[in-house]
Amino acid sequence: MKFTTSTLILLFGATLSLGWNIAGQVITEQGEGIPDVQISSFNYTGIAAVSDASGNFQLSNDPNSIQAISRKEMRVHFDGKFATLQNVNARVLKISLLDALGKVTFQQEFFNANGSLYLDLSRLSHSKNFLKISADGAGSVYALDHRGILKKAGDPLASLFFKKDGFEETMYQMKAEEEVGVKITLKVKGSSKPISSSSQSSSSSAEISSSSEIPDEPVNCATKTLKPGDYTKEVDGRKYIVHVPNTYTGSNAVPLLVDYHPIMGSAQGWASSKTYEAATLSDAVIIAYPDGATGGMGQAWNVGPCCTDADDITFSRHLIQELQNEACIDPKRIYAAGFSMGGGMSNYVACKMADVFAATAPASFDLAKEVVDAGECKPSRPISVLNFRGSQDGVVPYAGGYSSMVPGKPITFLGAQNNLKEWAKMNSCSGEPKDQGNGCVIYENCSAGVQVGLCTDKGGASCSGNGHDAGCAEIGWKFLKQFTKP
Repeated sequence: MKFTTSTLILLFGATLSLGWNIAGQVITEQGEGIPDVQISSFNYTGIAAVSDASGNFQLSNDPNSIQAISRKEMRVHFDGKFATLQNVNARVLKISLLDALGKVTFQQEFFNANGSLYLDLSRLSHSKNFLKISADGAGSVYALDHRGILKKAGDPLASLFFKKDGFEETMYQMKAEEEVGVKITLKVKGSSKPISSSSQSSSSSAEISSSSEIPDEPVNCATKTLKPGDYTKEVDGRKYIVHVPNTYTGSNAVPLLVDYHPIMGSAQGWASSKTYEAATLSDAVIIAYPDGATGGMGQAWNVGPCCTDADDITFSRHLIQELQNEACIDPKRIYAAGFSMGGGMSNYVACKMADVFAATAPASFDLAKEVVDAGECKPSRPISVLNFRGSQDGVVPYAGGYSSMVPGKPITFLGAQNNLKEWAKMNSCSGEPKDQGNGCVIYENCSAGVQVGLCTDKGGASCSGNGHDAGCAEIGWKFLKQFTKP
């Protein structure tokens, strides 16, 4: 069997991934197992489970992976021309080449493969950004970068949602390909989160101004009633969660961060991720986690061509205005962030709500090409934007491209680099972006002192992810808080 390419250079061995798998227990705050908890993943369609009578659960993207953990390791070596696979033991071994958008351009299957296999990688001329090796359904992906170096890419890890009636929904983001002994704690609804009363919600909703502008005048903190804690509230018929940190005193105006959840997520699920809470604690930042409207794939956001028909811009304005009625929020320091489709929404509000947001920090989602091509992204003023993207993102490709994940609402991603260039163009940035030395590049010479940047392979809890990750809160908040709305 002969393969491409003439540019493979690096020689190394790597273990063939068996895919991700996770096993653990869902428990109450008292440590008791919770049965019949529904477990699903937004970025792995069709993968789901239910906890057993003791609350135990197990999920995997490969039905054989839990049992196959002890399978003898396969080794992969390259010498610039030949790929050598050693310790092969598979009923079906599949070798594939993929282009930048993940489309298979070449594929060959080997049956009852044992021992060693040698493949000539020098002759095929198919488009080849990725090499995938799969043994009995468990596979690893290797990426070819612009220098021709081959490196293990892997698939994105799962974001899991845990739901059961009577309990608060909880989200868990996997951090490793194999996790065992994981404990997921579900809180009983109403047990630890004060719920805003219907009279309070009604009163504050009645005070919402019909104007799209948030008043720019000194904040009278004495009239604000919100105290430190976590609150469930509602505006325009949708729920949102508010986290008021214990560093908030109510005596001085503080920043507000609106953090948008991924598709098929929820306010409650994303609030449980606490992505920005530690990074913003010392600045007493209030964080709002809004609910997306129900669309073709659960709760989602309207970012132009996808993925609901809801007016999320008006909803976001009303949410912010209601919070300003109740908490001492500085109107010049309101920011947006979000993961996956929430990253798409935090890109989109920079287009539509620059009169409200001082800066945004989206993760793992680009502006839609359809929005840019139609001239629909026209910020009312220059606005600072820092995007976080993984070079091996398996959900929203780093290179961009067409996606029809949501039925009837296709979207074309700009790609990380084009997204950066578009924001630089809209903000009249000059020169080249400056390398920050941490995977980030930032245009520093832009209109009105704003900045535009891109952080590649900075994500997840460790700020080192290269897949579909939630970004790096430490870097994101350090960037955001530099900017105030004029």
